[in-house]
Amino acid sequence: MEIDRDVFRPPVTVALTGASGAQYGLRLIDVLAAAGHEVWVMVSKAAHMVIATETDVSLPAQPERLCRALSERSGARPGQIRCFGREDWMAPVASGSGASAAMVVCPCSTGTLSAVACGASNNLIERAADVALKERRKLIMVPRETPFSAIHLEHMLALTRMGAVILPAAPGFYHHPQRVEDLIDFIVARILNQLGVEHSLMPRWGEPATATKDARL
Repeated sequence: MEIDRDVFRPPVTVALTGASGAQYGLRLIDVLAAAGHEVWVMVSKAAHMVIATETDVSLPAQPERLCRALSERSGARPGQIRCFGREDWMAPVASGSGASAAMVVCPCSTGTLSAVACGASNNLIERAADVALKERRKLIMVPRETPFSAIHLEHMLALTRMGAVILPAAPGFYHHPQRVEDLIDFIVARILNQLGVEHSLMPRWGEPATATKDARL
């Protein structure tokens, strides 16, 4: 069945790599789908291991099965979520003529940070990030590591100078979080702000807090 992609908002590429914090990336996919965006997903081998360790989510490695699993958990419409394998060099994200206007690496391992900063492009995630940089498109990288070494900081500085946004998974507490999910939403809200995606995950600074949150936007 052919999918009419005109019914979706512009695609956003989301890559999950092997840093701790898989919950951030999974939540981001759910919220983007709820907001009506097409979501292009890549999951590294290490990320699959982290997801199995940190969550009760079971995600298959095979792209078609991965798409079905992510679509079921997010309630996405048919064709809204597309998944690509680690060496799927024919995927649209591998070329400037096909890539989405924005890419988020969430969570971003320091290994991926290093590879992208050096232009390694050893796998599709690294290549997609390289494409985003060369095409001057939005690239948001969400590292979750502590403490940072001089190597990590130098790579972050290099990527910032290239135009990427470094958005560490360091949630604030001024919104008085009551649950772990509130901390996750803090970071996801920051990512959505960078993407220009409207949301109601949490109020902006100076806005009154609402009594409830709409998890589906």
